[in-house]
Amino acid sequence: MALADNTGCAKPSEDFPFPEIIELNVGGQVYITRHPTLVSVPGSLLWEMFTQKNIRSLARDSKGRFFVDRDGFLFRYILDYMRDQQLVLPDHFPERSRLQREAEYFMLPELVKMLAPKLSKQNSLGDDPCQSDPEELSPNADATRNLTSASAALPTAVASGPGGAVTAGVGAASTDVRRAGFITIGYRGSYTLGRDSQTDAKFRRVARIMVCGKTSLAKEVFGDTLNESRDPDRPPERYTSRYYLKFTFLEQAFDKLADAGFHMVACNSTGTCAFAHDQTDDRIWTSYTEYVFYRE
Repeated sequence: MALADNTGCAKPSEDFPFPEIIELNVGGQVYITRHPTLVSVPGSLLWEMFTQKNIRSLARDSKGRFFVDRDGFLFRYILDYMRDQQLVLPDHFPERSRLQREAEYFMLPELVKMLAPKLSKQNSLGDDPCQSDPEELSPNADATRNLTSASAALPTAVASGPGGAVTAGVGAASTDVRRAGFITIGYRGSYTLGRDSQTDAKFRRVARIMVCGKTSLAKEVFGDTLNESRDPDRPPERYTSRYYLKFTFLEQAFDKLADAGFHMVACNSTGTCAFAHDQTDDRIWTSYTEYVFYRE
């Protein structure tokens, strides 16, 4: 995707130090765009960067591309907005709050407004289909607590009023804040058991906890503790079995799932046994275990 050189681009001059086609390295992701696109929003950070005459003050990578130390994946949406000042996100976009933070960094106030969560006077979610951000609507978020308390008060608030049907609809919407789905936790472990079965088994540390399920749900539950390096840029509504956690304590994973409203519905395990040493009767058991969680 990267260009070898800028020989096909308009050469910069003293009055116009930037070429027509510009290469950007944003957090390791390479983007190629036109100079007018980067300066399309006056007052934005990109506008300030690419309208100055001292081009040498801008950071560059080893290949001479302009470098910006931000989230390279989310920058695609920033660049799309710079092209036509419109926001188009995938359905159930799971990183809305992170994108809002990027919009604030790039000094795009109108984009920040588009990404801000919208609440009606009854503290219910608006009609914007892009508002279902799992990060903003997680069980521990203040907005969800407000929704829950508001829906609990609805029956008494409208018992004598004529707007019962409308209010009931708002209460029903609050129950759909969290989407249903499965998440499977898997790990491979081993332990040593001596001849005397009454002695305590010597467990070894869990090497890695794998996560299988829909990408958006996995990110909602585990957040920054989810390692996505083995399946980067996975679409939110796709499934993956290649994520794993940055910690190695099963109880911590179970706590996060419980806090997000999941409960265990199934568990299975397989194991093999081998002798630890020829001179002893100590045996090493190796097992692979999966726990299946579901949220209604």
